[in-house]
Amino acid sequence: MSNRQERVAEEIKKVVSEALRTKVDNPDIGMVTVTDVELTKEMETATIYYTSLNDNKDEVADALEKSKGLIRSEVAREIRIRKAPELAFKYDNSIEYGNKIESLLNEIKDQ
Repeated sequence: MSNRQERVAEEIKKVVSEALRTKVDNPDIGMVTVTDVELTKEMETATIYYTSLNDNKDEVADALEKSKGLIRSEVAREIRIRKAPELAFKYDNSIEYGNKIESLLNEIKDQ
């Protein structure tokens, strides 16, 4: 990613995090943390990676999809770019994967 894309992605991450915390009123979302944002080269689509403390990931994903319009309008209002990117939410399982690797390493160490 170019420097501009990285800066815009970081701004989108901040705006989306704040919107989820203050603007979105959906109890299914619960505690969601935005871990990363990736922008396409043309900055037309932003893939937002998130984790959640909620056990039911499907409900969280559905709630985020329903709130996508509100979140996109917040991005458009807060960030000065020509066109607000389309948003795509994707669950970030890297934390779970890291925990699994750590537990496997601990098992090997204990043997």
